[in-house]
Amino acid sequence: MKVHFWGTRGSLPASVTAETIRAKIFKAIKESQGLSFHDDNTIGQFIESRLPFSIKGGYGTNTSCTEIVGGEDHIICDAGTGLRDLGGYVIQQGPQKRHTFHIFISHPHWDHIQGFPFFVPAYIPGNTVNIYGCHDYLEESFVIQQNFNNFPVALKAMSSDIRFTLLDPGKPYAIGGFTVKALQQNHPGHSYGYRFEKEGKSIVYSTDSEHKQDVDNRNYPFIAFFRDADLLIFDAQYGFSEAVQAKEDWGHSNNMSAVELSVRAGVKRLCMYHNEPTVDDATLEEFLEKTRRYLTIYAESNPLKIDLAYDGLEIEV
Repeated sequence: MKVHFWGTRGSLPASVTAETIRAKIFKAIKESQGLSFHDDNTIGQFIESRLPFSIKGGYGTNTSCTEIVGGEDHIICDAGTGLRDLGGYVIQQGPQKRHTFHIFISHPHWDHIQGFPFFVPAYIPGNTVNIYGCHDYLEESFVIQQNFNNFPVALKAMSSDIRFTLLDPGKPYAIGGFTVKALQQNHPGHSYGYRFEKEGKSIVYSTDSEHKQDVDNRNYPFIAFFRDADLLIFDAQYGFSEAVQAKEDWGHSNNMSAVELSVRAGVKRLCMYHNEPTVDDATLEEFLEKTRRYLTIYAESNPLKIDLAYDGLEIEV
């Protein structure tokens, strides 16, 4: 299996301006001073070996959408703006092929469903789109998003077979070749995390979840939910001080809690997610390095691997 991140920003899409691109080009040229490039290959080597990710790449602009790739059906977590790019990729692979999509919604706040009206496969007859969630107003949220006050095309006008299914938290379901369980999380209006298991592998998607004082309890439910996960995708939109002071009760977590919970639960790989949309790539890169350093303080010999999600990142599981 592998996980493909199509959208990784939190709250709203992040902008990329001409000034942002110019600053990256300036830094790249400055880094290349004194070097000679004889062909395209040497240019490529310079980019890969000398430039940090914040210059040669970027953490992306889309809101939450993550795909688990490992079977015939498409397993998708959340339908933020990254869903538009996912849909475009599917169409490019062959517009005649019919697909089945299983989309698990953490919660129907706008940044987690706003990509669905632009999801081209949902307009194609013969495709099946299954939408799962634990909110009893899940379908209503999708309908309202596409009523004529908000969008020119109604949900009922999309030509695929769209089905909504309510899940009971804690109950295991067999969906798309996976065993799936949901867990209620601390977020305004509640959100739900999902644990996916298949052939001895486990992936946990836990975004828009705030962890507070009860996190230290021995029976804190997230420890069991995260237990031995091969990959934990974890909301770390804020640094610790921001999460517990200025933005307490906003429903998001932080990088230190991500590390501590991962270590306690025996997680093999942590990927921080739902990145703050107002900070630049260099700041996010520094955030990742600080988090990795914190792991060495907290548990110097721990084998946990830490990443920061970006649009286009793929992780093998």
